[in-house]
Amino acid sequence: MNSIVIAITGASAMQIGERSIQLLLENNQSVDLILSKGAYEVAKSERNINIPVEPKAQADYWRNLFGVTSGNLKCYRWNDHAASIASGSHKTKGMVIVPCSMGTLGRIASGFSLDLIERCADVHLKENRPLIISPRESPLNLIHIENIKRLATAGALIVPPIPAWYTNPKTLDDLIDFIVVRLFDSLGEDLKHIKRWSGSNK
Repeated sequence: MNSIVIAITGASAMQIGERSIQLLLENNQSVDLILSKGAYEVAKSERNINIPVEPKAQADYWRNLFGVTSGNLKCYRWNDHAASIASGSHKTKGMVIVPCSMGTLGRIASGFSLDLIERCADVHLKENRPLIISPRESPLNLIHIENIKRLATAGALIVPPIPAWYTNPKTLDDLIDFIVVRLFDSLGEDLKHIKRWSGSNK
């Protein structure tokens, strides 16, 4: 089974990336997961949690957190440039970067790969595979906008983590789930075990 690459950077809103991992595993998908160096720091500062860096320990951490045994999960260090997903010969369904910092976005737009996330994104662009980027920044300056345009022109799909109120969300989890559904609809994945808006009740 070809994997879906999930990358979580040091932008705020890590919860969206976490929920993406959980739902993919619950839907028996194969996940290749990369956290940037900054993502570990954000987890500590915003969530007061320490995510293991060692790949096997991290995979166990996520499975214990979600209580899920289905699917396949492989974790990578951010600086593992010898990882299989750093090569175009490693087949994937696509890559989702959520949330994506503007630093990561800018380096990908420039073809400048400092870590495994940026290299993997570059591979998806050059191999013409789906690359979905969910940038988390506001307001956007002109450099941000130009970088987003450059990536969109190169073939990436830009899906900002914008919630909707027409679904009448009751909790923060409702807002997160709406964003995750939109992300993976864009990848062509119809996730189960998640509430989907089915139209107005009026």
